[in-house]
Amino acid sequence: MRIALIQQRATKDKAANLARGLENAAKAAQQGAQVICFAELAFEPFYPQDRASGTVADLAEPIPGPATEAFASLARKHEVTFVLNIFERDGDLTYDSSPVISSTGELLGKTRMVHVPDYACFHERGYYSLGNLGAPVYDLGFCKIGVAVCYDRHYPEYMRALALAGAEVVIIPQAGAVDEWPDGLYEAEMRVAAFHNGFFTALCNRVGKEKKLEFSGESFVCCPDGTVVARAGKGTEEILSCDLDLTLIPKSHARTLFLPNRRTELYEAWLK
Repeated sequence: MRIALIQQRATKDKAANLARGLENAAKAAQQGAQVICFAELAFEPFYPQDRASGTVADLAEPIPGPATEAFASLARKHEVTFVLNIFERDGDLTYDSSPVISSTGELLGKTRMVHVPDYACFHERGYYSLGNLGAPVYDLGFCKIGVAVCYDRHYPEYMRALALAGAEVVIIPQAGAVDEWPDGLYEAEMRVAAFHNGFFTALCNRVGKEKKLEFSGESFVCCPDGTVVARAGKGTEEILSCDLDLTLIPKSHARTLFLPNRRTELYEAWLK
């Protein structure tokens, strides 16, 4: 299976951002990608750099909506699957959401960020309601994928839930800034998640300087044994493509040892 991570900048011009995303997605499809992914809020500025004020719902759009319809058309044309990330409006509430669009243009569902942080330059609680759709896994026929929206990647419980639901590839749309974490730590975190759960992890990060933050890029893909098999550049706009050997999953330590040897009868009492 070939996956592509679109590492692109975003400006205040949402229409131009979307057009650039569609252009990059078409290029990735022409290069043979079957699943094409975007970073967190790929088609708009990273609003949580500032504390929320006014009616933030005016910045959001529904799912399905203009962005998903545009990518659904492209999905049908190129027979590819898309994992997007959009500032979603649902009634009076807003969410950080990743819709998944199949190769026939069908909206398979959406994953909403479950854990929502609030700290300097990441004032997300003013923009996003807590996700209420759980940790869905999407069956593409040739592969089962899950999504961990940015901050959710820090929660081993969430990543394990995706594994137990059958995820073979977990895609992480991220907004990670330069020097936000100690060197290499967020990559190490995804390597361990892949190793512990026996799936591929594919982290797609924003890139570019914005009002208060500079996003680092450095998107990457990890194998179920925890090794990094593809990595994009720091500060670069690019399409990172990678072939995933899904036969490695049932052979992994997690699928042959860690998951079968779990003692679930103990955990409920321990975690109360």
